Amino acid sequence: MNRNIFLRSTRPTLASLYRLFSAATATGALVKTRSGGGGGRDTLGGRLLSLTYTKRSAVVTIRKWKEEGHSVRKYELNRIVRELRKINRYKHALEICEWMVLEEDIKLQPGDYAVHLDLISKIRGLSSAEKFFEDMPDKMRDHAACTSLLHSYVQNKLSDKAEALFERMAECGFLKSCLPYNHMLSMYISKGQFEKVPEMIKELKSKSSPDIVTYNLWMTAFASGNDVEAAEKVYLKVKEANLNPDWVTYSVLTNLYAKTDNLEKAKLALKEMEKLVSKRNRVAYASLISLHGNLGDKDGVDSTWKKIKSSFKKMNDAEYLSMISAVLKLGQFEQAKGLYDEWESVSGTRDARIPNLILAEYMNREEIHLGEKFYERMVEKGINPSYSTWEILTWAYLKRKDMEKVLDCFGKAIDAVKKWTVNVRLLKAVCKELEEEGDVRGAEKLMTILQKVGHVNTQLYNSLLRTYAEAGEMALIVEERMAKDNVEMDEETKELIRLTSLMRVTEISSTKS
Repeated sequence: MNRNIFLRSTRPTLASLYRLFSAATATGALVKTRSGGGGGRDTLGGRLLSLTYTKRSAVVTIRKWKEEGHSVRKYELNRIVRELRKINRYKHALEICEWMVLEEDIKLQPGDYAVHLDLISKIRGLSSAEKFFEDMPDKMRDHAACTSLLHSYVQNKLSDKAEALFERMAECGFLKSCLPYNHMLSMYISKGQFEKVPEMIKELKSKSSPDIVTYNLWMTAFASGNDVEAAEKVYLKVKEANLNPDWVTYSVLTNLYAKTDNLEKAKLALKEMEKLVSKRNRVAYASLISLHGNLGDKDGVDSTWKKIKSSFKKMNDAEYLSMISAVLKLGQFEQAKGLYDEWESVSGTRDARIPNLILAEYMNREEIHLGEKFYERMVEKGINPSYSTWEILTWAYLKRKDMEKVLDCFGKAIDAVKKWTVNVRLLKAVCKELEEEGDVRGAEKLMTILQKVGHVNTQLYNSLLRTYAEAGEMALIVEERMAKDNVEMDEETKELIRLTSLMRVTEISSTKS
């Protein structure tokens, strides 16, 4: 099969590069400060990495560097792009890649195009990345670009496309390393398809050698099912393969042991993990805090936080998220609020996940008024409520049986996401309360909310009918409404329609007729 014909004939949907474990946020040794009072050496890397604000242009910076008589080398730009990606500065990294494409004296390799594709998908979205892939020179559309594309499918949970592309890559001889297999393993594990893991690893072993990421994923699959014995066997295979376990290896084991009450083993694994955590893999610190919190080790949580603060000028959102979550788990609400105040004063990200932790704690304590005040503070600070924010508020008002606010927040939760995944437990709880109160008006409002997102079914209509029955009211034209929504009746539906047909007609039921 002609590889290029295959790659042009498939019209994939691209997405951003999936990372099972997020990149560290520490800037590497490449970063040099610009010369000033401190006497640091002025470098192109230093200038580009100092462009903190996205509105500033990397291209302008490179042009100015050249105008000053300096040379620009491809290997240096590649390193800068790598550093920018580590610290999530994708826009400037993309600008550098686009500048290199336009420079005739810079000879790009397939790997450069794979990185470029990934950055486009992150910044401009799937359609732009797809267009880039289609316009890519034939000789650049090799295993690197396809692996990046596969990664994109995995991140976006497009399993059918991922599997189809993986098959075609096999036909074209593009499965040259364990990386594509690791992407597929990540997808299967995230979707709970653990039965597909052994076969994928078997195939990988027949064509290449598993790396430490493969073994970590394999252990994660067993850890998801709390299978300690199987996970430990995989750990022994790491040793047999003469591979060095990394901090992720011990993080998986620590979490598994903690979940299964093997506390002594958990502590030993955590100690091994701590030996491997350093500035070079900063992302590990957040995991370390969480694991100490899971083990109820407040001293470990506090000492790790202290170490982060002494190692870096500024803590990132992931570290604040882990720290606040850990101290809340340890019952230290005042400390958590202090940490939130600190985050609010220094962070410009407005990441709703962090205030959601404090909001949830207020609501769990049934301090609804204080929770509402905190929510107002979030909004005043420019933090956009997320789906989770609205869900927290929905549960809180449900406890208070304030169904008007419950339905308002429930509707806003659904509106906050592009594609709503049903929270079955929450939906059942809302329906149950409406039924018990005989709140026909509320039940009809809930039906309207769910019809907008195409989530109406027999169970929902039965709940609506039970609500009418509890209120002693007749539900009119239900059969017609169900037919319009393409929902089938079951025996309970028929019995409820018969029962409510004997009841009185009210203003609400008549408006639906």
